[in-house]
Amino acid sequence: MSDPTATTRSDDAGPRPQVPDFELIRPIGRGGFGQVWLAANRTTGQLRAVKVIPLRPAGRAGSAAEPRSAAGREIHSLTRLEANLGRRHANLMAIHHVGKTEQFLFYVMTAADDVSGEAVSREPSYRPATLESRLEAGPLAADECVRLARQLLAGLASLHEAGMVHRDVKPSNCPFVDGELKLADFGLVTEASPLVSRLGTQKYMPPDGRMDMRADVFAAGLVIYEMISGLTVEGFPRLGKRADEVAADPSLSALVRLVLRACQPERNERFEDARAMLAELDSPPERAAGRKAWRLAVALACLAAVASFALWPVEPEPEPVHVNFVTEAPFFEAAIYLDDQLQTKPDGTPCATPCTIENLPPRVHEVVFKRDGLPDLAAGKIDFAQTRQITASWEQ
Repeated sequence: MSDPTATTRSDDAGPRPQVPDFELIRPIGRGGFGQVWLAANRTTGQLRAVKVIPLRPAGRAGSAAEPRSAAGREIHSLTRLEANLGRRHANLMAIHHVGKTEQFLFYVMTAADDVSGEAVSREPSYRPATLESRLEAGPLAADECVRLARQLLAGLASLHEAGMVHRDVKPSNCPFVDGELKLADFGLVTEASPLVSRLGTQKYMPPDGRMDMRADVFAAGLVIYEMISGLTVEGFPRLGKRADEVAADPSLSALVRLVLRACQPERNERFEDARAMLAELDSPPERAAGRKAWRLAVALACLAAVASFALWPVEPEPEPVHVNFVTEAPFFEAAIYLDDQLQTKPDGTPCATPCTIENLPPRVHEVVFKRDGLPDLAAGKIDFAQTRQITASWEQ
């Protein structure tokens, strides 16, 4: 019998983890510090998504500090999720099995639809459908905005009702299964507490940095904003070319008001949790005396609300920093990825270790090193405002 914890080579995917009962076909995404694979059950042939996380940080063979590792954090989150969530919710991604080998934590999930709208398949063209991929085509239709906003908030509200916070609500964590939006990636889920760590995706975090239920509300508001406007969160609260349509459409204007309250810079002015936000979304809109009066009232409300955000405190743009990247001998010449983006020189060639990359934003970045013949080496989420040299090594 083959060793279920071994890795094998794959011409198209590099070193391939081995997990019991499943054939890992190819990587289809990343989540936190793990890699998500399209997989087939060896007995039934059913296709699933399997997330695989190394049990020990790369370069720390034999480390006993599992609770501090990415896998330890993921185990903690999944344990709390299972203990607190009384039942599965239709808008939370279903987790069918959690297991460990000697090298990996893995868990098995429902596979997302294809971006084409078809079901998952083994075809090389298969690409998981997420809200992020759907937004590549621009803003969503008004009825679609309302439908998906309700599904997102319903899934998030089920976590909040169980006393949990997600901490990483964003479009890429909203896959579609049978056309329905699911909130996924539970690697940062934990109990709601004033002491919750500042983890997540920086641009979806609120200004106060408290990662509680109101922070989830803030992130959900930004996701709904992206659905409405077709703009990225950096454009918030502008509506761009859709401003006139929003002013004329009661459902869109109601969503904009919902978003503006969810994304208030003062945390106490936001919805308390996703349940309150969902209740507001489902409340009947007030009837205006006539269509013209309704349009005028909505336009004025939107203008006033957007203008209020001019009062947000504007932080001075921090100076960019230079950061050194080193992989220890003999594994030099590793490519450097920051936030899933390959770093390149001005001439377009990849940056390779050891090297210095200049003019980087001094914020938290996810750092990954890649080298042919070796598994990806995740250095973790590192704050460049504090750390100017990242040194990592593969296990030997």
